[in-house]
Amino acid sequence: MKVEPRKVVIVGGGFAGISVANRLKHSSAEITIIDRSNHHLFQPLLYQVATGGLSPGDIAAPIRAIFGKDRNIKVLMGEVKSIEAKENELTLINGNKVQFDQLVLAPGAQDNFFGHEDWKQYASGLKTLGDALQIRERILLSLEEAEQLEDPEKRQPFLTYVIIGGGPTGVETAGAIAEIARTSMRRNFRNINENEVKVYLVEAASEILNGFAKPLNGKARKMLEKLGVQVLLETPVINIERDLVHLKVGRISTPNIIWAAGIKASSLLDYLHVEQDRMGRVVVNQDLSVPGYPNIFVLGDSAHFKDEQGVPLPAMASVAKQQGQFLGRLLSVDSLPLPNKFKFKYENKGTMATVGRAKAVAEFKSFKSSGLFAWFLWSAVHILLLVGFRNRMRVFFEWIWHYLTFKRGVQLITDRTNCHNCAPNTIRKTALLTGNY
Repeated sequence: MKVEPRKVVIVGGGFAGISVANRLKHSSAEITIIDRSNHHLFQPLLYQVATGGLSPGDIAAPIRAIFGKDRNIKVLMGEVKSIEAKENELTLINGNKVQFDQLVLAPGAQDNFFGHEDWKQYASGLKTLGDALQIRERILLSLEEAEQLEDPEKRQPFLTYVIIGGGPTGVETAGAIAEIARTSMRRNFRNINENEVKVYLVEAASEILNGFAKPLNGKARKMLEKLGVQVLLETPVINIERDLVHLKVGRISTPNIIWAAGIKASSLLDYLHVEQDRMGRVVVNQDLSVPGYPNIFVLGDSAHFKDEQGVPLPAMASVAKQQGQFLGRLLSVDSLPLPNKFKFKYENKGTMATVGRAKAVAEFKSFKSSGLFAWFLWSAVHILLLVGFRNRMRVFFEWIWHYLTFKRGVQLITDRTNCHNCAPNTIRKTALLTGNY
């Protein structure tokens, strides 16, 4: 009698999902990967696409190409509409049903506007390639629009950039924008100068990079300020309107608003009807399974898992990857139910953030570094984590080129729908307010 292979369904093609599939590709299981897009994305470098440093293809790889030689892995580009946990079934948004014996939920995270969902239309997040390309075009359009205005007061909003959130994404984006804006001013524009550029990093807490040990966050702030970034600490955002950010004290006028202030888990997890934290993450067991459902696992940005000190693990690529590798080894066991002796243990290999060209901070347990050496470490680690030899080589040579020439890679504008001054029918009828800073 022929035994049907186990059906393992993985929702999400990020670090966690890809790591699980890599561990299972030589097993006897029948694996299905479901993702809303057709590619695996290296999110830590999205800001480089947004600021013109890299092309989308440098940090993304088609999921089908990654597993093209693995006959037991099927890839579906689709969105999961609901989870019927007791029936071991998923329903896709197109109505198709997908059966599973074991389900891995790693749908990633989305921007958290903390109850102000209306802000989303005015502040660009940075979670997808589409987000990165939209931000890149907005930055380039602002420079072009400023070039056409003779009045410095009217020009100022287009040369102002506000990044909300002082975590690694916010810090890296602010530093990159400060560098490219001034470089572009010096080389390519005649009507404006680099001193007109204003870059604000807005953080509600008392320090940026809260997850880093002192004095690294202080050093990162000084690096940003040396680049010309104005770091506004203990400055919560109270409202965002079109082209206007209202702060606890004052306001800033600009069409260039980037949101990097927080994340929350996918709403898909709500279908499990189990305990979730305030970010929407599922509180999982020690083996990453869902309480009450030993055949369903949640990991990555969607999982609330505490370390040995009782602190929830952060939403980081290293956490997602290690959880994926652990779960892949666990699911390689053919017997059901699975043995309960396996417990996930996270090995903290360090945290890093780049602040600009040849500037970064890095922390590896008791070792701390900042400046050029930390930047080399950051570059090496990120290149090694990229999927595919071709991607690694392309990014390596792009960074060498940028370092030697001070030039950014992609500076093309293809979408002018958000342009204020590109044509007579798109010119704003009212001038933007001048910020108080």
